[in-house]
Amino acid sequence: MISNPLLYLFSLAIVVTVFYLLESKTSLRVFKLIPAVVFIYASSMLLASLGLFDANAEISSIYKQTKTNLLPAMLFLMLLQVDLRHFLKLGKSLVIAYILAVFSIAFGFIAVAVLFDFSSSMSGAFGALAGSWLGGTANMIAVGSALNVGEEAFAYALVVDSVNYTLWVMLMLFLVPFASYFNKFTKSSENLAYLGDIACACNMGAKRYWLLILLALSISFATQYLSTLFQIINATTTMVILASAFGIIGSFTKLKELNGASELSTSMLYLLIALIGSHAVIESFSGLGLYVLAGASILLIHALIMILGAKVFKLDLFSIAVSSLANIGGVASAPILAAAYNKSLVSVGVLMAVMGYIIGTFGGLLLGNILIGLSQ
Repeated sequence: MISNPLLYLFSLAIVVTVFYLLESKTSLRVFKLIPAVVFIYASSMLLASLGLFDANAEISSIYKQTKTNLLPAMLFLMLLQVDLRHFLKLGKSLVIAYILAVFSIAFGFIAVAVLFDFSSSMSGAFGALAGSWLGGTANMIAVGSALNVGEEAFAYALVVDSVNYTLWVMLMLFLVPFASYFNKFTKSSENLAYLGDIACACNMGAKRYWLLILLALSISFATQYLSTLFQIINATTTMVILASAFGIIGSFTKLKELNGASELSTSMLYLLIALIGSHAVIESFSGLGLYVLAGASILLIHALIMILGAKVFKLDLFSIAVSSLANIGGVASAPILAAAYNKSLVSVGVLMAVMGYIIGTFGGLLLGNILIGLSQ
């Protein structure tokens, strides 16, 4: 049993490193469908369930301190990559499709919450899930932390995310050859050639890791200090909102030109996932099927609204499919789907997914509070 707090963090770092290397340095097909974060979470949860980590005061303290310091730092670095100006160049059809995707997913969460009569715990779990399906895993952690979602409920949300996300990616890729039939149905005029010239919000040049670490930790300290002066709902929500705001503001300055933010924010995300997993000891998975069914119902409602919207606004399959996966799948899968249509459109998938970094946190917080309010 590990009782030393530094050895506890070191063990989690090893887990993160192993799966990061497997995902980035090997060609294992499993990582095409199931991202490394799922394996990291499951592994740290398994180690905790086997009793590897002692539940002493020192480990509990370093868990809380590490999570509190990393969360705003990660959000800040993640949002430095957003470029709203590039997003607006996508054209009317793609912007409409993206907005339609966001609102259809949001409506799906609210409708399913009412239909399934969510409990308070289930509402919190799906509030965190909303952060993921409007943005990504990082948003899921931010929203879950702000809503004080318990480790067990968060574990359920991650399972729902993984199962439904995997099936959704497979469905979106399966539909690619049928694009011409769908476009005839919606009477859309598919003209995507101009999109190939749109650049993604990628950074070039030397990595500036140490400068980025200094900036991120400074923002983390500032948000924690400001959360002691005033609070929006609670201290964690305040830190999340402030870190997101600083990141968005930074993306309009030369700070976004500092290369390496993506790698650093991903490293912080992976460690945060391992931390949360190390405290998620689940005694029973009873009721998990209901969670998965509720998640599938949200996607069904989302799909029906997207098809109806495509018919009304005459949108092509590429636009609604990439918009959908940019929300539900994020940066990991939206570019892959875009490339399945045309390799020159990869940057479009990246841009739409990166926008979710903003929408995911604020939209997830709003939806989460609505769901919790409905459960009371």
